[in-house]
Amino acid sequence: MSDAVGTPLMENERVRVTRFDFQPGDETGWHTHPYEYVITTLTDCYLRLELPGGEVRDSMIPAGQAYTRPEGTEHNVINAGDAPMAFIEVELK
Repeated sequence: MSDAVGTPLMENERVRVTRFDFQPGDETGWHTHPYEYVITTLTDCYLRLELPGGEVRDSMIPAGQAYTRPEGTEHNVINAGDAPMAFIEVELK
């Protein structure tokens, strides 16, 4: 497995915006979000989330959808699909 590619798009005192691109099997690696954030999917995203305590959660978020998670969210995100996937992450500072 290799790492997902995070491309910074902009940052100011209120937000940080990053595009993430994943090939099949790519992952972010374990991380903890320092801010509340919003994800908007650019493609259909077949996500496998590895969560603390060994929990694994699979989900499919269709292209063009958005969701939010709170500050302190900890996980590893994996592209569990067979096609590239991409989303935009907006962190709310």
